[in-house]
Amino acid sequence: VAALQDEKNSLVSENEILNDRLEQLDDTLGDPSIVVAKKYSHAQLQLEKLQEENFRLEAAKDDYRAHCEDLEKQLVELQHRNNELTSLAEESR
Repeated sequence: VAALQDEKNSLVSENEILNDRLEQLDDTLGDPSIVVAKKYSHAQLQLEKLQEENFRLEAAKDDYRAHCEDLEKQLVELQHRNNELTSLAEESR
């Protein structure tokens, strides 16, 4: 999850830099209404991409949480089994 978040942050940063460069180019081209429409369109696309990325990360987080719960159950079972075997070993001695 941490690696995915780092990748996401890197992509968001790169996207911001590219959007800034695009805005600078748009500002030099002229018609303000076209510039505003393009900026809005780009912002909307960025929002959609971030929402998709967020959904994907949430799903991965849920998967990891379920896996962690399974591992915790296994740990409890193994500890219980270890206690049983320890008591049997003591009885054998």
